[in-house]
Amino acid sequence: MTGAGAGAGAGTTDGPLTGVRVVELAGIGPGPFAAMTLADLGADVVRVDRPGGAGLGIDPAYDLTNRNKRSVLIDLKAPEGAARLLDLAERADILIEGYRPGVAERLGVGPEECLGRNPRLVYGRMTGWGQEGPLADRAGHDIGYIAVTGALSMIGKAEEPPALPANLLGDYAGGALYLVIGVLAALQHARTPDGAGQVVDAAIVDGTSHLTTMIHAMMGAGGWQDRRGANLLDGASPFYGSYETSDGAYMAVGALEKRFYNEFVERLGLTGEVPDRRDFARWDELREAVAARFRTRTRDEWTAVFAGSDACVAPVLSLREAPDHPHLAARGTFTDHAGLRQPAPAPRFSATPGSVRRPPARPGEHAAEVARDWDLPGPPAAPEPPAAPGPVSAPPAGQAEQG
Repeated sequence: MTGAGAGAGAGTTDGPLTGVRVVELAGIGPGPFAAMTLADLGADVVRVDRPGGAGLGIDPAYDLTNRNKRSVLIDLKAPEGAARLLDLAERADILIEGYRPGVAERLGVGPEECLGRNPRLVYGRMTGWGQEGPLADRAGHDIGYIAVTGALSMIGKAEEPPALPANLLGDYAGGALYLVIGVLAALQHARTPDGAGQVVDAAIVDGTSHLTTMIHAMMGAGGWQDRRGANLLDGASPFYGSYETSDGAYMAVGALEKRFYNEFVERLGLTGEVPDRRDFARWDELREAVAARFRTRTRDEWTAVFAGSDACVAPVLSLREAPDHPHLAARGTFTDHAGLRQPAPAPRFSATPGSVRRPPARPGEHAAEVARDWDLPGPPAAPEPPAAPGPVSAPPAGQAEQG
């Protein structure tokens, strides 16, 4: 293998994955997010964009999931497309694709062809349903994946339809992050003396199901009811939920342990005025008392009341408000780069910190640079990058590009 340690070039100056080369076949949703995570941690990620674009449908300059990457344009349906991609795969440590099962094979860039050129390559496959099973060939999106795993059934009030957690639970937690875990574990194996490359089948339904392991354990032990709004962590408890304030905002309460609950009730001014929290039959009464008290002040006023306490109460902030929260600001949880405020790389490393080093890659802008750094054979003239579209609403992510 000629990837790691073979002069990764620009874009890999820091982070624990410095020297790791990644090829990402352009898609939307969890695949690009997984590749961004690897890039944030120092990997040299080359995104293979298709002529005409295949992103979120927004101006590429704002597509933060393409930060820290470099981009080349390859039309995999053109006669020379597969050969150009295989040249990259030969020099890579990891390849990520998010097509429906069989598409990469039809394009001539499936696992057999890529591992044939590079036996130590880790070939990561990101899909919603997985590479086999009755639904493997069907289209889908986050909501469907989390629906069939049981995860969606837990979210929301008992008397209302399940609440939608954007596409964070399926696409990104159950999909992208499991792909990252998988390809890094496979890379560790590939680098052992007797190791070899392999295919990582990261299905959103598998990862999301895995996320529910603790709930399944509690249900098996009799500590979780298989219905929404009936359990300690799903809104049934009056001391684990959100409450509206006088200005129409919300406070989040997580006072589960007794000593935290006692401080919560004291700061709320309800000591001695509410039922014992162990009296389940009076939980509705307790909830209404808490709700009524929260409605007497604004969110900022309640934030000041609970400041410096262990009552486990926090203001519910919007996405635009979050970066200015004092704790997040002090930690640098958000960062500004190239004029864009954005979440900083995570997690953190004491010796090899990740960073935002490059703005979002525009399709095809790094063809010459990548050819030089990856020692590619005489690259053909790259097609003209597509013009940046105007801002539009992004399509929902999920089952990645269909090829």
